[in-house]
Amino acid sequence: MRTAVALGSNLGDRLGNLRAARKAILGLSNVKPPILSSAIYETEPVGCEPGAEKFLNAVVEFDYEGDPANLLEHLIGIEEALGRRRDHPKNVSRTIDIDLLYSGDRKMKDARLQLPHPRMHLRTFVLEPLADIRPHLILPGRKKIVGKLLEDLGESGEVLRFAKSW
Repeated sequence: MRTAVALGSNLGDRLGNLRAARKAILGLSNVKPPILSSAIYETEPVGCEPGAEKFLNAVVEFDYEGDPANLLEHLIGIEEALGRRRDHPKNVSRTIDIDLLYSGDRKMKDARLQLPHPRMHLRTFVLEPLADIRPHLILPGRKKIVGKLLEDLGESGEVLRFAKSW
């Protein structure tokens, strides 16, 4: 099932953090090709503490064979391995943030996981990289394609020119 995650980092070696997270995700046993990776975008922090540094953001899509709740547990483990503490306050600077965006057309809502991600259609820093790899995708529960959702927001981040093989 086609599954996507958003990656973000605004502390430490931001690019290194994205690379390490992507490598760890792609190393999970149920993650299969084809792998699609967006360009990397530098964006202003949204809702963070005053003076927070800019984020690097990207989206990675892959085939995933398994339960999304299990994948979420693995993603949390990757965040922790890269220095993010579970007691980390919401919306403050972080070495890595990994959000599970969607897993096929699955719809889920419980205390730990909501699919599709409830705010991704409102976040330029998610839609812009997602539009790189899936501009014509219609997200579960939406009627417009990703490219149109992004256009409707009318904002854009600065594209950093890193190689696609980041």
